[in-house]
Amino acid sequence: MKPKKRYKFLRTGLTSHYGEHKWKMNKWYTVDKDKLCMCENGFHCSTKIIDAFNWVQGEWLCVVEVKGVSIIEECKECWSEMRIVEKHRWAKKDSVKLAIFAAEQCLKYFKEEYPDDKRPREAIEAAKRWLKNPTAKNREAAGNTREAAWSAGNAAWSALEKYLHQRLEERR
Repeated sequence: MKPKKRYKFLRTGLTSHYGEHKWKMNKWYTVDKDKLCMCENGFHCSTKIIDAFNWVQGEWLCVVEVKGVSIIEECKECWSEMRIVEKHRWAKKDSVKLAIFAAEQCLKYFKEEYPDDKRPREAIEAAKRWLKNPTAKNREAAGNTREAAWSAGNAAWSALEKYLHQRLEERR
């Protein structure tokens, strides 16, 4: 059976979250399949990058191949055999880009509910300025808008929830 590709974040030096395992590229690692246990023993990964990111925010985004015995949950998997086939450096800028992308996806729903509230857009623009020019001044400006944006984000979540319920009702 052909190995399956998954995603995993690792810490500096390609170590696992708790530092108990140091990985080498393209080397297969195996655990006793009879002792496989989610969150305790085995090699953990996810089918989606965002799910892997939820478990470990590491310095390396790795594409892994898995095979053998597995335990599959909704957003996490545990395998008896795994190897790293690709690694990509994940930096703070990548996290900021992800946050900007996510904020922009729900901005229109927020604007529908709170048309005069400029905080989310201001926070997005401050983050973009920091990306282009990561000075202390731009970092401070982005930090100052973060709290306001967090508050607005909660409101945006409510607006998105309302929108989704409306769409669901339209389909019924």
